[in-house]
Amino acid sequence: MAKRPHTVFICQNCGYQTPKWMGRCPDCGKWDSLAETKLESTPADREKMPCPDPQTIDAIAIDHQIRIKTTIGEFDRILGGGIVSGSLILIGGEPGIGKSTLVLQVLDCLARSGLKVLYVTGEESAAQIKMRAQRLGISSPLLYVLPVTSIQDCLLKAEQLRPAVLAIDSIQTMYSEELASAPGTVGQVREVAAKLLGFGKSTATPVFLIGHVTKEGAIAGPKILEHLVDTVLYFEGESNHLYRVLRSVKNRYGSTNEVGVFEMRDSGLKEVGNPSLIFLQQRPEGASGSVVIPCLEGSRPLLLEVQALVGTSPFGVPRRTCIGVDPNRVALLVAILGKRLGLELGDQDIFVNVTGGLRLEVPASDLALVAALLSSFLNRPVDMKTIIFGEVGLAGEVRGVNQPLLRLREAARLGFTRCITSRNTIPDIQAPPGIWLAGVGSVQDLYETLFA
Repeated sequence: MAKRPHTVFICQNCGYQTPKWMGRCPDCGKWDSLAETKLESTPADREKMPCPDPQTIDAIAIDHQIRIKTTIGEFDRILGGGIVSGSLILIGGEPGIGKSTLVLQVLDCLARSGLKVLYVTGEESAAQIKMRAQRLGISSPLLYVLPVTSIQDCLLKAEQLRPAVLAIDSIQTMYSEELASAPGTVGQVREVAAKLLGFGKSTATPVFLIGHVTKEGAIAGPKILEHLVDTVLYFEGESNHLYRVLRSVKNRYGSTNEVGVFEMRDSGLKEVGNPSLIFLQQRPEGASGSVVIPCLEGSRPLLLEVQALVGTSPFGVPRRTCIGVDPNRVALLVAILGKRLGLELGDQDIFVNVTGGLRLEVPASDLALVAALLSSFLNRPVDMKTIIFGEVGLAGEVRGVNQPLLRLREAARLGFTRCITSRNTIPDIQAPPGIWLAGVGSVQDLYETLFA
């Protein structure tokens, strides 16, 4: 008599297993995340990877041509100079933001340089990919398309074709025939990712994985997926805006937190070489609540406009809306203004926005946020040629930030003539020609410098 397959319920968020269904996962607390999964009665046969001999670290040879250039400057810079051979790169983002378009354009650039590439699609047919390629102007004979969902079939064709780069769209649609569970479950995503990792490392083939995201913004599937891969890239931005931001949050072969800016057009994504100018070109003149801050995204300086709107609330409970900044940080700065300057904003509606779709998550933006709030509350604009940056403490003091000279050079390049920052920073830097530095030690000094 054949043995019945054993079933368990696995949390699709954290991988917790339980023999019975529960409405809430006891491990991560996620509701309605337990999915029934059949377990095989006998373990599947797995191919054992050959075991190399150990060698001393000084005897290991490095191939200096290990990186593959894509000719897309923004994409190469995010990866640290190009695609590393044998690396596993995960690209996540909301639906319709341009993940598949970007990967298809990257593969086309590689194919035009003479490399054979393979695009595996589990969501669209070959005809649908052809229609998109025609819109993007892609027609390289070295770009192969394979519409399959079985990872065994995918790896079999990849071993026969031997492509220089392999792309999977998407990881949640692929499944392993060795497991009985449905595609997209924790077990399937983990198994498929492990097989692709083994293929990429054993053949020195870079592999791109396109991943879906949950409504919270995290990549769907187990967290181990992000630990397995070498690089994690997130696409940010609104689908109804022109500009997209590609952010590196993990990179074993380069700097983390790098960003690349792209513009979405009918013909695909086009890299933006000077994003600071793009973000500031529509800045209103003489408007209160508008302040420019030089921020650092990885090793790149960017000038962003921070806008604040402060007004008396017509309701009993004032509204607090923040786009692009941490609302808790804004609440902290409002409390500092009330305590240190005596400006009671508790009955005011406060709206804060960062133009361009980027996020400010560093303390260096505190002083600019304070200046924007003061400017809007007093209805007095800040000079258009002034940049402001610095960290604000709970005592109202202004602290210095890292890489001030890099920020000043970017501001001088775009024609700014005045900088307000911490007075402790000024003695350690030599301002670029054309930039006048004004040091402040507290939020009181900032108020007197701008509005007294």
